[in-house]
Amino acid sequence: MAMIFALLALLAIGGWTIYTTAQSEVEAEELVTKRVGDRLQRLWDDAFQSLKENKFLRAERALLTILKFDERNAGAYNRLGILYAKQRSFDHAVECFEIAQSLEPNASTLHNLGLVYMELGELQKAAHTMESAMEEEEEVPVRYIAYAKVQEKLGNEKRMVEALEHAAKLQPNTQTYTLVADAYKKVGRDEDAKKIETAMKRAKVKIQKAPKIKQPRKVVM
Repeated sequence: MAMIFALLALLAIGGWTIYTTAQSEVEAEELVTKRVGDRLQRLWDDAFQSLKENKFLRAERALLTILKFDERNAGAYNRLGILYAKQRSFDHAVECFEIAQSLEPNASTLHNLGLVYMELGELQKAAHTMESAMEEEEEVPVRYIAYAKVQEKLGNEKRMVEALEHAAKLQPNTQTYTLVADAYKKVGRDEDAKKIETAMKRAKVKIQKAPKIKQPRKVVM
């Protein structure tokens, strides 16, 4: 009987040991995950701030470290693309944007890729890529402004004007109306340009004073 009690006690202790060991492993794993997550967040913050301050080497190091932890991080590839585009290393930028897009399709990544294609002089690719971005996000004025610039380079004046008109409808302010007026002048529609300029002078207060739209040559952060 004593032997049976001893065996039961041993089994009970063994079972408790197994449970606490498993529990400790879970807790340890959660702790490691938290620490890794905290480090990744610090790296992400560092990369973002460094990009804003044009500290390219520091930003690149942080982003590449993130990719060591998570090689399928589309956001890190997108930021690397932005970094390389800022340094005018456009071939590397294209590679990073294409990887980001393959991992996680995104209109902003497509837009950035289109801008880089434009810088490389690959205008048809730029137009096609920007069209895809506009299909995914139809309400972003900067998409149409960038697209208008590409169409202007391609010599498609009609599409250029239409894109700028659409941007002005989405965000009616002095900047977008001025772009439309300038486009009208380029295609010989001087009377239409004068109408817009006169309307802007008469209705300065009515025109929505929105934040300045980023110029299309810049990639999207």
